[in-house]
Amino acid sequence: MQELGTVYDVSRLLGDAAAIAPQLYLIIWSLGILCVDPLVAAPHKRPWSLSFSLAGLGFALLHLLSVWDLEAPPAAFNDTIILDSFARFFDALFLVGALLTVLVSYRYLDIERAQHSEYYALILLATSGMMFMAGALDLITLFIGLELMSISTYILVGMLRHSRRSNEGALKYFLLGAFSSGVILYGMSLLYGVTGTTYLREIGDALANLPSSGLVVLAIVLMTAGLCFKVAAAPFHMWVPDAYEGAPTAVTAFMSVAVKAAAFSIFFRIYYQAFRDERDLYLLALALIAMLTMTWGNLAAVTQSNVKRLLAYSSISHAGYVLMGLVAGGQFGLQASAVYLLAYTFMNLGIWAILILLRRGDIDGEQMEDFNGLFLRRPGISVLMVIFLLSLAGIPPLGGFIAKYFVFAAVIRTALESTGGIATPLAWLAVVGALNAVVALYYYLRIVKSMFFETESVDVPLSFSTGITVTLVVTAVLTILIGVYPQPFITLAEVASAPLI
Repeated sequence: MQELGTVYDVSRLLGDAAAIAPQLYLIIWSLGILCVDPLVAAPHKRPWSLSFSLAGLGFALLHLLSVWDLEAPPAAFNDTIILDSFARFFDALFLVGALLTVLVSYRYLDIERAQHSEYYALILLATSGMMFMAGALDLITLFIGLELMSISTYILVGMLRHSRRSNEGALKYFLLGAFSSGVILYGMSLLYGVTGTTYLREIGDALANLPSSGLVVLAIVLMTAGLCFKVAAAPFHMWVPDAYEGAPTAVTAFMSVAVKAAAFSIFFRIYYQAFRDERDLYLLALALIAMLTMTWGNLAAVTQSNVKRLLAYSSISHAGYVLMGLVAGGQFGLQASAVYLLAYTFMNLGIWAILILLRRGDIDGEQMEDFNGLFLRRPGISVLMVIFLLSLAGIPPLGGFIAKYFVFAAVIRTALESTGGIATPLAWLAVVGALNAVVALYYYLRIVKSMFFETESVDVPLSFSTGITVTLVVTAVLTILIGVYPQPFITLAEVASAPLI
């Protein structure tokens, strides 16, 4: 009997491990980088760690694609994590974002004299934490994944050890991030106290059968505040400009797409499963937060001369658009947010790759004047920058237009189907979103003006590399493809949203 039990336990353990195989690939590869790096001779350290990290991400992505069509994935580790279509969608987003980040990092870290193997290990660890978050069915698993991602990212922000700006940004991010994690944890403890469980769907079932109470409201308020910090939604956005500006530009790119998408993935899990019957308690608050996030992010971006800070505030405003889908609710709202995050990943990574390209010599590539006359020297790069900027602004026929169209359509549909007082804030949300799209177009065109109509520039060769070239090609093609042929991506987002409904 003991032998049979042992066989059963081992087989179950292997099945559980298969459900988190992509994460295990990343963890094992990151540990390999840290363990083997001291044994590698100095001239070979940098290319070795880069190749090893790309291999780890590639293997994880290949495994994910091999189980992509799995219709009924089993929940693993006592139903605390699952590799369903929602998790697979976001896992693929994280892995692609990490791959492109690693590709653009090598040349940039050389210029900054910050080429350390632990940088690549931390990228892998942060990505594995994101993947645990996306598949979490349990509050404890979710929080462990969140902290694995957060701690790795805190260190990455401060990787430029010689830069006071990087150290300051990392310290602010760490202090405020630790505080927000504590707020989330406090909200989780209240939920456990009220419902007696940490499983998301069981929490939703328990809340549906319990009368509304002050503890439930407080738990929702605390978790909403903590999660809004993680997605950089106003008024919990105060860390973003300093952290984005101080971090290595490649890390900023990673944070703006992968970290943001990971935070939204747990936002969706919690609100669609644990708080699915509590919409009346949080709908108005989330609508107001979305409006404030879009407005504050865009108005602050208008006044910026540093492009990294401009894009930081732009990232805040885009969080408001993703929140529109969450406010709209239902499968269509979740699908709209998923489409938005998908399009945003590629168009935003493309812009950050160009900023890394402009970092050369003594030129930071961050100021508005660093773009002056770029079209005269590099017309191809200027055209790519215009494509990415217009896509962020939501101009057809680019991916950003499809993304904005879907979140607006989701909000308007929900407003038309609603009765009573709910329709009014939803209608106002759509109006505020449309007005903010006009404001965003203004400050994006400021960069276009510098590239095409300003002539004072320093003719220093751009920091091209194979990784940056590949990233620019991939992001540009997908930004255009999502706009002109969106149906496969819409279907992908629809399938991803199904498990949460």
